[in-house]
Amino acid sequence: MDPCPFVRLIIESLSLKLPLATKPAGSGVYPSTTPCFCKLRFKSFPSQTALLPLCSAAPGDSSPPDSGTCFSGFHLDPATLRRLSGKPLTLRVSVYSGRMGRTCGVTCGKLLGSVYVSINLEGAESRPSVFQNGWRKLGNELDKPAARLHVTVRAEPDPRFVFQFGGEPECSPVVFQIQGNIRQPVFSCKFSADRNARSRSLPSDFTINNDRGWRRTYSGEREKPGRERKGWMIMIHDLSGSPVAAASMITPFVPSPGSDRVSRSNPGAWLILRPHGFSVSSWKPWGRLEAWRERGPIDGLGYKFELVADSGLASGIPIAEGTMSVKRGGQFCIDSTTKDSDSVALSPVRGFVMGSTVEGEGKVSKPMVQVGVQHITCMADAALFIALSAAIDLCMDSCRLFSRKLRKEFCQDEQESSS
Repeated sequence: MDPCPFVRLIIESLSLKLPLATKPAGSGVYPSTTPCFCKLRFKSFPSQTALLPLCSAAPGDSSPPDSGTCFSGFHLDPATLRRLSGKPLTLRVSVYSGRMGRTCGVTCGKLLGSVYVSINLEGAESRPSVFQNGWRKLGNELDKPAARLHVTVRAEPDPRFVFQFGGEPECSPVVFQIQGNIRQPVFSCKFSADRNARSRSLPSDFTINNDRGWRRTYSGEREKPGRERKGWMIMIHDLSGSPVAAASMITPFVPSPGSDRVSRSNPGAWLILRPHGFSVSSWKPWGRLEAWRERGPIDGLGYKFELVADSGLASGIPIAEGTMSVKRGGQFCIDSTTKDSDSVALSPVRGFVMGSTVEGEGKVSKPMVQVGVQHITCMADAALFIALSAAIDLCMDSCRLFSRKLRKEFCQDEQESSS
C-alpha cells in the first residue's frame, strides 16, 4: 500500500507581549490584564481562533516564551497541494484584545494588529520547513509602544492512507484504497442486524469479565419490544475472504425513560474487534465506542472512543470525544494536536491518527477514511480503522429518534421472521 502525500501547516508557540501600562494609560498602551485572542486565516480554509497567553518577559527580551498556544494547524490534502503549488501564500495572524465571540455579526474584540507570514509549500510533502520562528511587532507605528507576538509557523509531511466505502456501511459495501485517480478494492464489509440472536452480535468465545456493566441484557427486560436497537454487527474481510476486523454493538441503544432519544447518561456502545490467535472465531477487543443523542440548541451526536488496555475493558484509555451535528454530519477524528486535545491529554496518541467523514441523518453516506502511515504496519491494522469508521457512521442511525423509522437494512431479523 502506498500512502497519499499530505502536509500539515502547524502554528505553535503563540504568545503575546504587551507594552507596560502607564498611569494613566495612553493611546496604544494596553494593560497587562486585558484578555487577548488571535484569529488565523490561510487561503480558503476556515479561520481558527484561540486565546493568547501573555508573556511577562521584559519588552526587549528576544528569548522564546516559556509556554504558548499550539494549533493543529491546517491539513493540506494532495488536491490542495497541487492547487497551491508554486503560488505565493500568506498566513495572517490577527490579534485582538477583549472577549472572544461576535455580537450582531461583529467581532467583540478590538484589533491590536496583524502579523503576515509568507509560506512556500514547494517540496513540503517530502521535507519539513520553517517559515517563521520568533517575535514579530504588531502594527507599523514607530513612535508608539507596540505589542509583540511570538509565533512559529512550520510545515511537515503527514502522509496518510486514504480509503472510501463504496456504499453505505449497512449495505455491505466494498472498501477501496484511494491514491490519486486509482481506486483499488482492499476490503469487503458484511453487515448484519439480528436483534434476537446475540451469538451473531458477539463472537461465540468472546467474554467480558468486569464490574462496570459493559455488557447489558439483550432480553428486552428494560424496554418494550421494538424500543431498543441491538445486535448490529459489521465484519471486515480482506480480499481472500478472511475476517480481519469487526464492529459489534455490545450495549443496546435504548431511549431514556419518557423520551425517544438515547441519552448521554445511558449511551449505547460498540466494540471494535481484531482476530486473536489462529481460530477464525477468536477475537480480542481493540477499542470501545459510546454514542448518544445530545440535547440543546444544536441537535448533536455525542461520542467517546477509548482504546481497550490489555488488562481489559475496565481500564480503557480515552483518545477521542466530541459532538457532531445530526443534520450536517461532521468529521470523526483522532488527533492529539486538535484544540480539544486536553480531554485526551493522558492518551498514548501522538499527532494525527485517523479522520472519517460522517454524513448527516438521512443522507447517503460513503465514509472517506484517512489514517496516518505510522499507525499502519499491515492490512489488518487498516481494517480496524475501517471498522471504527463504520461504527461511528452507524451511530447516526442507532441514535436516531425512536419516533422515526429506520431503513430496511436495519430490520433484517423482522423481515426474515415475517417471511
